[in-house]
Amino acid sequence: MKHPIVKTASTQSLPLQGEDWGGDEFLTPPSPPAPLPQGKRGKNHGFTLIEVLVALTIVAVALAAGLRALNQSADNANQLKLRTLALWVAENRLAEAQLLPELPSAGTVQGQVSQAGIAFVWQQTISFTPNPAFRKIDIRVVETQTPNYELARLNSYLGIPPQPEARDAR
Repeated sequence: MKHPIVKTASTQSLPLQGEDWGGDEFLTPPSPPAPLPQGKRGKNHGFTLIEVLVALTIVAVALAAGLRALNQSADNANQLKLRTLALWVAENRLAEAQLLPELPSAGTVQGQVSQAGIAFVWQQTISFTPNPAFRKIDIRVVETQTPNYELARLNSYLGIPPQPEARDAR
């Protein structure tokens, strides 16, 4: 069986519903879909407004949580940097005390120092120990902008520095 060719030019139109389509089942227009019961959707319908709003709410909450986690990570990295630099300040103070030719006297001294462009305040407390050959040293470091928040604390002991031995004159 030959399939008729249907031209769709302005001079000839397609047959209307109920008219003859040439007897070919492929060219028969589809029957209209049966009406669906109230509350049920067909296959080709989109999302409802409520579904779209719920999806947008879920995406917004997820993005807000992600941004908060990212911000918290950046804050933690900055805090870690400050603590590392403050510990270096404390270690430098301890190294200076260890290089003194004599044991430092007991007491508290403080000062300011800049490390990597950040200003820190250090406080060094030296106290006696039961053994007179040793001193205890406590070093506390804070940032100048937040003097009540301790970034680093270092505790150690200093001993009597070794004395150079006299050389035998021969």
